[in-house]
Amino acid sequence: MTAETTGRSAVLDSAHEGDIQGAFGTIRQGDVAPRTRTSMRLKTLLAVIGPGLIVMVGDNDAGAFGTYTQAGQNYGTRMLWTLLLLVPVIYVNQEMVLRLGAVTGVGHARLILERYGKFWGAFSVIDLFVLNALTIVTEFIGISLGLTYLGLPKIPGVFAAAVIVIASVSTGSFRRFERVSLFLVAGSMTLIPIFLAVHPPAGQLVHDFVVPGLPGGSELSTVMLLIIAIVGTTVAPWQLFFQQSYLIDKRITPRFIRYERVDLWIGILFVVVGAGAMMAFTATAFAGTRGQGNYTDALGVAQGLAAHAGHWAGILFAIALIDASIIGAAAVGLSTSYALGDVLGLRHSLHRRPSEAKAFYAIFAGLLLVSAVIVIIPGSPLGLLTEGVQTLAGVLLPSATVFLLLLCNDRGVLGPWTNGRGMNIFSGVIIAVLVMLSTVLTASVLFPGITSVQIIAIFVVGTVLTVVAGAYLAWTALRHRNKAPTVPVDPARPAEPELDRATWRMPPIALLSKPVMSAGSRTGLAVLRGYLLVASALVVVKVVQLAMGS
Repeated sequence: MTAETTGRSAVLDSAHEGDIQGAFGTIRQGDVAPRTRTSMRLKTLLAVIGPGLIVMVGDNDAGAFGTYTQAGQNYGTRMLWTLLLLVPVIYVNQEMVLRLGAVTGVGHARLILERYGKFWGAFSVIDLFVLNALTIVTEFIGISLGLTYLGLPKIPGVFAAAVIVIASVSTGSFRRFERVSLFLVAGSMTLIPIFLAVHPPAGQLVHDFVVPGLPGGSELSTVMLLIIAIVGTTVAPWQLFFQQSYLIDKRITPRFIRYERVDLWIGILFVVVGAGAMMAFTATAFAGTRGQGNYTDALGVAQGLAAHAGHWAGILFAIALIDASIIGAAAVGLSTSYALGDVLGLRHSLHRRPSEAKAFYAIFAGLLLVSAVIVIIPGSPLGLLTEGVQTLAGVLLPSATVFLLLLCNDRGVLGPWTNGRGMNIFSGVIIAVLVMLSTVLTASVLFPGITSVQIIAIFVVGTVLTVVAGAYLAWTALRHRNKAPTVPVDPARPAEPELDRATWRMPPIALLSKPVMSAGSRTGLAVLRGYLLVASALVVVKVVQLAMGS
């Protein structure tokens, strides 16, 4: 018997159960019919598509526009290879989130709270709230830059964008919101005409995409920090919280996980194509000009594209920037509302009208309106806020990824969907790399004078610690297995039935026994807590220094 077959669901809002009402189709609750024909599989895919596509395109937001175009303008196409390396990183992280959402029916923050205690639950929500609020500010900065290029008034334009996002979220219809979101996703493809007009050299693009290399004549530390920024803008903490909760709200169950994996791959393709296009056309547009190597902001990019390919190219770029910023603001804001709804026990579903989930929608609207006001206030410390986003992302990413791996190995949470050994090794290596990258990123903001030698030293020390930690975890696991009592097999006793992966759902959280933490896991969490406390203290000191003009 499973939670699904017995009706004992773990979902925290009853609106998270029912028919899948996607932008392009409906799947009735309890539909277990086999998809034997290609047309049936395609119809199912169209119904479930959305979560992976929206979270990935939402990640190509205002901050990503700045990072990718800076890479192209300053260093040409020599960093295209980083996008190829990021593909497995993105997929592994988001695929684990995908399984958690479909199998558990409970959001990321609530799972951390229930399984690992109030400290970690509170930390994940508070840090996410602050980070997301600052990220939404950067989205409105992107909107204001796009409006400026288009010659539209900034103040009413920013407020109009905020109202449009709030209205699209607050219709009381999940399907309507998803249709608006996928329309905006299609709008992100306006980058392609710019690419075709600028016409970067195809041979050079292919070479730089598959052959790693670093641009010559530049300070190594500066180049390394930009590479880390590319990683940071592509693997953001809010993505984990948003996709898991959005999958739950869309009512995706384990039966449709393989279709959601296809949805995720389509989203990854959008990310790589969009990011690659931005690097390529800015590299070509600024090559041989005074702007080469002198990136300013997205407004400067639009002006450079207009000078190279015509005014309409700049217009399309400004429209794409506004489009991306709106998608990002909606997704980041929803990840916050979903997380708080999970932890506080609020109704938190786009299937509900605002009158039925007042707090959920109020949190979302409040975040967007406050962020919009901050951007239009003269003298707002927008540069400081942008640095704050970068720093907090570096602090939060290690904890978010560590708990992602822990939850995906929690048998009570995922049952037959837990990670296999190969996935654990691969994801463990990825998490170790992300922790090192986030450490460097945080250190670079706290100590702007960091050198390439110091950055390399962080990676060397991190690699050594990773090997030592891996050996220790393997030893403790082997020791635990050897100490486990051997239970004699009773031939008269029937074998335990295999769990059906297609129907297994996590039981209500209250029915789960507390996870048994190994010595290695306890040690790792203690180290993580120490790192977070030290890093948070340094962040506070740095923010105070910047605010006082030190």
